[in-house]
Amino acid sequence: MIQARKQKVAESPCINICTLDAANGFCVGCFRTLDEISVWSSASNDERLNILDAVARRREEFSQ
Repeated sequence: MIQARKQKVAESPCINICTLDAANGFCVGCFRTLDEISVWSSASNDERLNILDAVARRREEFSQ
C-alpha cells in the first residue's frame, strides 16, 4: 500500500501590513509580489508552498 506523504499546509504570510514597495515589487509586510497575492486564494497547496519558498528567499535577502 502506498502511504500518502504528509504535507505542510501553506498558511498565508500576510501580516496586515499591505504596502507595496515599488522599487522591489513586493509587499513590505509579507514579501509577496502582486501576482503571488492575487493567485493565493485559488492556488493549490503546492503552489502556495512554492510562493512561501520565494517569500523566505526575499525575506532573507532583504534582511541582510
